[in-house]
Amino acid sequence: MTRLVGVDETTIPVLPCQALQPVIDFYAALGFDVTFQQRSPNPYAVVERGRIQLHFFAMKRYRPAESYSTCVVRAAEIDALHRTFRAGLNEAYGKVPTRGLPRIGPVSDTSHGVRQFLLTDPGGNTLRFSRPTGAEQHHRPAPEGTFARALHHAALFADSRDDPAAAAKVFDRVLHLTTGQPTPVERVRLLALRADVAHRLGDDEHAHSLAAEASAVHLTPAERTSVTDDLARLTGLSDPAQLSCGLSRAPGARPTTPPHAWPLRRPEWRGPVRPAPGTRRTCPGRRRPGGRTPSRRGGRPGGDGR
Repeated sequence: MTRLVGVDETTIPVLPCQALQPVIDFYAALGFDVTFQQRSPNPYAVVERGRIQLHFFAMKRYRPAESYSTCVVRAAEIDALHRTFRAGLNEAYGKVPTRGLPRIGPVSDTSHGVRQFLLTDPGGNTLRFSRPTGAEQHHRPAPEGTFARALHHAALFADSRDDPAAAAKVFDRVLHLTTGQPTPVERVRLLALRADVAHRLGDDEHAHSLAAEASAVHLTPAERTSVTDDLARLTGLSDPAQLSCGLSRAPGARPTTPPHAWPLRRPEWRGPVRPAPGTRRTCPGRRRPGGRTPSRRGGRPGGDGR
């Protein structure tokens, strides 16, 4: 068998979604360019940012909330990219979505030797932006201490498996122990990650309480430096706008937009309705002669209308 050397080869993920437009708008907010789009015979689009290229195809019966689609994106400047993405999402959505669809997770150092953050788009596809921090890519063994071990396993559930409910169970078991006490650094890390998990699960009142408790822990300058990523979680949770971006609301308050359907700050109607021959195109909500309101076959603005 002849092995070709020096051939330019590239792997490009092709990811599913329910409708193209919300996905395209999401990646545009992150600084991606739409380099290809078609509506028929099959809805398909390509977005690019630098050397990152992602392809998407739409299926009407696809369920984004049940998606397991994922891919890894290697990047050298993980922290700078994370800040850029958060700023773009805040500009487009009016806040940084951290739960539901779409969402962006925090930056963290993992036990398998990478620094990463997870980004999940409106189609339920999770992109793992990561940078290796060492040559060893296997998971390190869990530490021996009770609280260090709990942090190890809970972080895996929360930041690698994206399973905040499982992480909450680990935290709640160890935080209610009556024997032994965590070090100040362990306590801040436990409370900060548990507060982040509470927010992701929609329990903002508990998240605010845990964040306040973590902020009250006294740390030396060296200890504070060692928990920079954990304190960054608290900074996000202390923002009232961040805490209010979900289903939680006070009794009698007007319902908020569900986190699985984040609207862009300035949504645009892209006209999926095809007017019948001989009729004038109308905007959504404007009545045709005869008093009938045109239907929206796409289900909501931003859908592909198929």
